Amino acid sequence: MPLWLELTVRVVGVLVAFLTLPLIVGQVEHKVMAHMQGRLGPMYAGGFHGWAQLIADGVKFVQKEDVTPREADRQVFRLAPAVALVPYLLALLVIPLGPGDLVGQPLDIGLFFVLAVVGVGVVAVLMSAWASANKYSLLGGLRGAAQLLGYELPLVLAAASVAMAAGTLSLSGIVEAWRPWWLLWQAPAMLVFFVAGLAEIRRPPFDMPVADSELVFGYMTEYTGLRFAFFLLAEYVGIVVIAALTTVLFLGGWQGPFGDEYLGWLWTLLKVFAVSFVIIWLRVSYPRLREDQLQRLCWLVLVPAALAQLVLTAAVRVAV
Repeated sequence: MPLWLELTVRVVGVLVAFLTLPLIVGQVEHKVMAHMQGRLGPMYAGGFHGWAQLIADGVKFVQKEDVTPREADRQVFRLAPAVALVPYLLALLVIPLGPGDLVGQPLDIGLFFVLAVVGVGVVAVLMSAWASANKYSLLGGLRGAAQLLGYELPLVLAAASVAMAAGTLSLSGIVEAWRPWWLLWQAPAMLVFFVAGLAEIRRPPFDMPVADSELVFGYMTEYTGLRFAFFLLAEYVGIVVIAALTTVLFLGGWQGPFGDEYLGWLWTLLKVFAVSFVIIWLRVSYPRLREDQLQRLCWLVLVPAALAQLVLTAAVRVAV
């Protein structure tokens, strides 16, 4: 296959995943929350089990007026939703779906690249907060910056633990080095990574930057129509990326009971949707953390646990 054709197929595949997987997660969230909270509305749209609820939401956003505040920095205000989406698209490029060529762009430093681009999300939060010329947006942006900068440390430390265990920064290499007993050995790192990942994408109970009971809707307060929908899409893509990284780093990626070579992509997707379900479950089950509780969890619990796991991993690597 010519190089240009191979690159085109890979890019198109990543774009399809970028556009479909978040929508599937969004539809699942509607149904899971409806069942867990006894909501009737999401079960009616389109007839059977409310299958058209997501379509109805899309039509609603398209029909809404696109409003830009008079005092806003218009260029930055309009660019922020795109900046929120791009890092997750770049992250999906290097996350492997299966063995061999089932990856957009294999990189020897894939883990470093993913952690670097995911951290760019704080820029979109600050852009939308500052450009909105709204005090609630600004407060939400400052909360978001403090949260993202704080939780970046345990996220990186937990990922460094499994990278040290595998002896590589390649995401495919980590999956190939993974063994089932790592589920116990790297369990603390997995828990730290998962919790820090939730805070990175500002999902409940870590949604203080958009606390609707305090800040209207935080840094997204002034956004309407499709731009607001892009922020919501970025949240769902963030769920997919965090679930995929948790799968690749700690759950063995495409490794399954049988058929890794041919069914590896299926095992990866099943694990990603299982982790996504847990993320949705947590949204329904736990109340929002206060700002002091959120920072205390980061600096007094997650960071020490990640450092302890890193020391344990180094000791095991030296001993073995």
